[in-house]
Amino acid sequence: MNYKIEIKRVDTVDELEGYWSNDDLIQLLEKFNYPDGATADKSSLFELLQMAISDYEPSEAAEIALAHKLSEELNEGQIQQIAHNMLIDKVCEEYPEIPLQGRLYHVNQLLFKAYNGTFPNAKASVVYFSMTAEEADAAKILTRENVLKLLNTGLSDRNLIKRLFDDQMTQNIPFPEAEGIIWELITEDNVNYTLVTSENWINREDFTDFQFESELEEIAEEA
Repeated sequence: MNYKIEIKRVDTVDELEGYWSNDDLIQLLEKFNYPDGATADKSSLFELLQMAISDYEPSEAAEIALAHKLSEELNEGQIQQIAHNMLIDKVCEEYPEIPLQGRLYHVNQLLFKAYNGTFPNAKASVVYFSMTAEEADAAKILTRENVLKLLNTGLSDRNLIKRLFDDQMTQNIPFPEAEGIIWELITEDNVNYTLVTSENWINREDFTDFQFESELEEIAEEA
């Protein structure tokens, strides 16, 4: 099926609002030895957490925050290693387990702001675009995999996704990594979309065209 695609805007941000719930913040405040978070003004929770975090050594704070978000996927030794590496590198861009990169980004930025730059500043991209099927009666709901394959035509060959996953982007084969590469995919009408990912995966300079056409083939199911 053919689609007409328009890239409307690409924003680069160092924080994605709404990721940390009030429950997250209250739990983290307790872990950072501030037990009164549950009774504090909800609008002040994030500021209180940043102050509480700054009372700890950076590597220790990183371990606490990482354990809160990733203890089900990572063991204690892995968390300690990541906490150490986060002070030196943008681990959220380099970590080999792609599905964890989004959560690592949010932890990194929480720590970056709490310590006023001690941690590297990672960036995210928010891409606003439309994908319109040329067939008037088309009603396909696009997945993250579909969206990346359709964006391929407008992306430069320098783009990291194209360089690492050329076969998945250009051939009629599954692309499971797309679920981790795209952190959020939002649409209310299945035409206009907002995509959130790491600046490392997609940034404004990656687009060679902002209006283009692309074809999406149905992936053949194995017999």
